[in-house]
Amino acid sequence: MTAPQSPSTADELRGAGLRVTAARVALLETVRKGDHLGAEAIATGVRERVGHISVQAVYEALHALTAAGLIRRIEPAGSPARFEGRVGDNHHHVLCRTCGAVADVDCAVGDAPCLTASDDHGFSIDEAEVIYWGLCPDCSTAHRS
Repeated sequence: MTAPQSPSTADELRGAGLRVTAARVALLETVRKGDHLGAEAIATGVRERVGHISVQAVYEALHALTAAGLIRRIEPAGSPARFEGRVGDNHHHVLCRTCGAVADVDCAVGDAPCLTASDDHGFSIDEAEVIYWGLCPDCSTAHRS
């Protein structure tokens, strides 16, 4: 008996109703292998795989993949948008105020949305987004020196 194979990147794109292109495959794989990358870093990763791609095409593909739920866009205040491949689990992030390093933080308490609003104003809340701010270990060490 063989183990079930996970779907290929192309299969995931098709399953999300998106046209499969070399650039989209490269972009999705770049985001998933990266660590909270910005659009410029993603464009560089895609160019290393497929050659030329315009920044506009990268932004259009990022928008399509985000809308399809294949990647997640995070927008820390005062920072450019970042993208990640970890989706569907309502995790949070910790961000360094000095160098901009980002790391995932699992749900604060319990299942999604992990937090309870003091007043939901009648909304049916299914997700919470939290960004913890501070200094990463390297910047904390440098700050103490």
